[in-house]
Amino acid sequence: MHTPSFSGVLDAARQIAPAAVRTPLIEHPALNAAVGGRVLMKAETLQVAGAFKFRGAYNRISRLTDEEKTRGVVAYSSGNHAQGVAAAAQAVGTRALIVMPADSPKVKVEGVRAFGGEVRFYDRWSESREAIGAEIAAERGSILVPPFDDPFIIEGQGTVGLEMLEQAGIPMDQLLCGASGGGLIAGLNLVMAEQSPDTRVIVVEPEAFDDTRRSLAAGERVAHPQGAPSICDALMAPMPGEITWPINRRLAGAATVTDAEVAEAMRFAFRWLKLVIEPGGAVSLAALLSGKVAAEGLTTGIVLSGGNVDPGLFAEIIEGRFSAA
Repeated sequence: MHTPSFSGVLDAARQIAPAAVRTPLIEHPALNAAVGGRVLMKAETLQVAGAFKFRGAYNRISRLTDEEKTRGVVAYSSGNHAQGVAAAAQAVGTRALIVMPADSPKVKVEGVRAFGGEVRFYDRWSESREAIGAEIAAERGSILVPPFDDPFIIEGQGTVGLEMLEQAGIPMDQLLCGASGGGLIAGLNLVMAEQSPDTRVIVVEPEAFDDTRRSLAAGERVAHPQGAPSICDALMAPMPGEITWPINRRLAGAATVTDAEVAEAMRFAFRWLKLVIEPGGAVSLAALLSGKVAAEGLTTGIVLSGGNVDPGLFAEIIEGRFSAA
């Protein structure tokens, strides 16, 4: 296994170019006015399977040998990596089985099945998805495709940062991104360190799932306490990854947001930006709108990482009927 690198991100960009969408970088006067600065939004909601995860999944799965493709792939995910893996597997002609939490949003489960993926449910509070995935992979002889702790996954996600810098054409003072296991923000860190070292990369997490923030404060990988679920189902990993953490130690800052602040950001995006964003994909926007991260007078990049929101929850949120626990 190689060490994730900027050169690997460049290689990933070439690898995924035939299959991935080069998503737009959007600026909107309503958002700029609300925060007092320029905000450049990377709309990964428009990526294949509705989230950035397709980039890393395709970068990994498209490199399988013909013999490996006959054995299929196994992954574990709350939904976006699941759909990305299923879509990438379908694109290269192999099969995918995904281990998903029983409480995954229905829209994400349906998305996996729509791409031809097989789903195996588990209880996220009492069972280990890693153990289940490893067991199934061993039984079937399949290739395990982890959600973040894989160099090809990290480098594939880093292509988001490459595109942002190319599309912006100007320096960004800061770049905000959510994190679960840290694959996307690790890829962004690799790119910024090489191409825009003065850009401050800041992680944003749900307040009950702030393992990256806690790890930065402790100087080592630590887990968050097991607590109440968050609407940000995509950002509920217990602790940073073994491979992602050494890269993400260089993060310039961390912020947390509440479910209520995330819901408000989703309402703002729908009302003013005409964008549908899932809770986990809206944390960076929530950090700006709530003032958790100052943006006045700055140029801020944010990643809208996914748009796979359950229709019922989305209706509650945009109609103002959602009440955070």
